[in-house]
Amino acid sequence: MSKENQENVEPFGAEVKKPDVEKPVDREKTCPLLLRVFCSTGRHHPMSVYVRGQTPNNELQIYTWLDATLKELTSLVKEVNADARRKGTYFDFGIVYPEPRSPVYRLREIGSTCAGRKGADDNVTLASKNFQIGDYLDIAITPPRGGGMDNMRGRPY
Repeated sequence: MSKENQENVEPFGAEVKKPDVEKPVDREKTCPLLLRVFCSTGRHHPMSVYVRGQTPNNELQIYTWLDATLKELTSLVKEVNADARRKGTYFDFGIVYPEPRSPVYRLREIGSTCAGRKGADDNVTLASKNFQIGDYLDIAITPPRGGGMDNMRGRPY
């Protein structure tokens, strides 16, 4: 084996790292998934609501793809929720998934966005947070506080 070929061979048992690059979804050729979304004001729904096939009764159904970003999902929620349209409204996203070894559900927070502002989690995708088809999305919507910083352009005095 030449020296050039030896450099490209991994030693036996070595773990090969895969690149962290997500493949883009061809939305013209890929069927969307049904995303079941549950919104609440101020905080996430308690996990006790997600028992024995039960869910909160304010379900929003969105057809989307695994490469959907949190900002994209924020805009879809704002289309149907008038209270969430105000600038400065925060959206805290969590994936609700069944615990594999018990009949309970768990919540894993995956990021947050803010209406009218750019944020670090805007481009986070469902796939990048290991969303599985069949999981739920629970969104805690926190409206902006009245008065305060937004009305005074950043000056608290």
